[in-house]
Amino acid sequence: MSGAPNRPGRDDDRRDTRGRQRGAARARGDQSRTAVAPSQRRRGTDPARTAAFDVLREVDGSDAYANLVLPPLLRERRIVGRDAAFATELAYGTLRLRGRYDAILALCVDRPLDRIDPPLLDVLRLGVHQVLGMRVPQHAAVSETVGLARDRVGTGPAQMVNAVLRKVARTPLADWLEELRADAPDAVTASAVVGSHPVWIARALREALAGDGRDPAELDALLEADNAAPRVTLVARPGLVGADEVRAEAPEGVRLEPGRWLPTALVLGGQDPIGVPAVADGRAGVQDEGSQAVTLALAAAPLEGRDARWLDLCAGPGGKAALLAALAAQRGATLVANEVAPHRARLVERALRAVPDGVVERVRTGDGREMGEQEPGAYDRVLVDAPCTGLGALRRRPESRWRRTPADVSVLTGLQRQLLASALDAVRVGGVVAYVTCSPHLAETRVVVDDVLRRRTVDGAAGAERLDAPAALRAVVVPGADIPLGERADAQLWPHVHGTDAMHLTLLRRLR
Repeated sequence: MSGAPNRPGRDDDRRDTRGRQRGAARARGDQSRTAVAPSQRRRGTDPARTAAFDVLREVDGSDAYANLVLPPLLRERRIVGRDAAFATELAYGTLRLRGRYDAILALCVDRPLDRIDPPLLDVLRLGVHQVLGMRVPQHAAVSETVGLARDRVGTGPAQMVNAVLRKVARTPLADWLEELRADAPDAVTASAVVGSHPVWIARALREALAGDGRDPAELDALLEADNAAPRVTLVARPGLVGADEVRAEAPEGVRLEPGRWLPTALVLGGQDPIGVPAVADGRAGVQDEGSQAVTLALAAAPLEGRDARWLDLCAGPGGKAALLAALAAQRGATLVANEVAPHRARLVERALRAVPDGVVERVRTGDGREMGEQEPGAYDRVLVDAPCTGLGALRRRPESRWRRTPADVSVLTGLQRQLLASALDAVRVGGVVAYVTCSPHLAETRVVVDDVLRRRTVDGAAGAERLDAPAALRAVVVPGADIPLGERADAQLWPHVHGTDAMHLTLLRRLR
């Protein structure tokens, strides 16, 4: 969102009072906080800020993901330690809070933001994040950003950067947020602007909260959780390594804490996961605790009769497949991992490298929509980790919120229906299917499942039934953990409630 729309009919006295207060605060700031003498202005800036700028340009210019661009860039430029941490927070934080910062910038520049050259706009966003979102002294935030502008976009634009950032710095963040809320036309738009999400996403998340039986007023807390940097969570794959063993093998200085909900989960204290021996050799992996939970729940779901063949229908990049394979090995079952994209299938093979021989029948490269027809009734448990909008994992890929559109939902829900229908054909009668998305959007979760089940009802006889997903999740958490779940048959996890990605789980048993 480029700015906060004005609300018609606002009270003039209230506007004047707030304007006088802001003017006084900005005048005080002019005198004491942000003035940068010409002799003190930087001609360039430091490597960390330059790296953050280059990440933003790569993300904007080539639709790259920051988590794939930044680490190799830091290694290439030998940016380490505190400088690497600074570059990471500056890049990710600016991407997450871009909507909020654009709304503030729109109040501080004399032209629409879409008429500002994208590189210059990125410099401004980086500066605003340092001023309002990081513990950087304001004079340093302004002068270093001006230096970055001189280095990357020119002397003329650098003068504009200096003026705009000084204007931003005159008003505390809390006052800016109050102004943005007051200018918004409705409460959801206000939450979206302040919480730095597109309005359509904020509305969808609010509807999903209500659909899960939660208070829609939790929206602000959910958006705030999306804007918090997630901690790295590891999975100790059962039968391959235990959590205690992962900790015991970890090098000195590597901090590993138990996860919040699962015996398989470990939280890494900021270090590179590859430095953990069990991660390096594939006995453990990097996996969100919510992703672990829905996978474990499929294996825990009640099943009568044969339990010998499992299928991961959309296996790339392989985290859930590796956890399923480890569980299958303990049960004497086998796993087929299917992935439509060849390069992602290779990632699946790498994720499965520590699994004992004979457990993984094959890593299949093919269209999951065809599995039900090609192998009808061949599997006892099937995981459908369906491609989705990823609205439940926005904290991990902050740029994705600015790329997704409502049109993506209609395209993806069609694919999701086809994949779920194929899974129900591929599982045997009495077998269990787990339908999983990392999006809580009701159109991608409950509506997809309802539509597929409706189509499988013939002459009033249901083709499949829902199982108790919350019960399956409670069966896999550590003893005594009271995991809060809704009253429905399906289950929805939330970043602001569970500290996980917003994973959805529906468990289905095929009846005929």
